[in-house]
Order: sequence, then C-alpha cells, then structure tokens
Amino acid sequence: MRTRLLPATLVIGLLAPVIDVTVQAHHSHAMFDLSKEVTLTGTISKVLFRNPHVMLILDVKGPDGQTVSWTVEMSTIEIENRRGLTPSMLKPGDVITVKLNPLRDGSKGGNYTSLTTADGKTFD
Repeated sequence: MRTRLLPATLVIGLLAPVIDVTVQAHHSHAMFDLSKEVTLTGTISKVLFRNPHVMLILDVKGPDGQTVSWTVEMSTIEIENRRGLTPSMLKPGDVITVKLNPLRDGSKGGNYTSLTTADGKTFD
C-alpha cells in the first residue's frame, strides 16, 4: 500500500507549484488598452464589493451633458483591503475620480489604476 501512495504523493508534490501559478494567472488584461489612461470624475451608482473583482458603476456626465455609465473593474477584495480601501468608503452617491485603462473595444469601462475618494484619499 505504501508503494502506491508514494508515486501519487510525488506527482502531486511536483505539480502543486505549476497548478498554483496557473490559478494565479487566471485573468488576462488583454481586453484593456494598457497604453492609454482615462481620467473620469463621476457619481457612484453601484458598488459590487465581491469576488472575483470589486466593480463600480460610475455615472459620468459627458461634454454633451448626457450621463454615461462606466464599469470600473478593480482588484480583489483582499488586495483592495490591503490598500486600505474598504466597502464603507465607496457608497452610491459619492463623487469620485478614477484613472483607468479603457476597454480596447471602446465600451464604457476599464481597469482602474487609481481612485480618489470625495475626501481626497487616493488608492493606487
């Protein structure tokens, strides 16, 4: 019985680092144009502080006066908490400024690079 367990344990032990790297690399940023950065100031209409990513819906008034909703993708809850950003800091109705890498397809959304709350706290 011991001889059967040893090969299985060895295989699992050798594959564990590979599996871990694969799981960590689950998300591509290919959909975002990393060569561009857009700055938006708007009103939060919705906060989704959940995994796999924190998401904000930000209502931004355009130059024509029309309000456009942008979807802002952030990091995981754990990473945002480590940065000091907690759910109580982002509420619908708050006016914030976000810098983000926009979506390549031109849709109104992107991956944030920094966020400044109404009281002036910045999170990168």
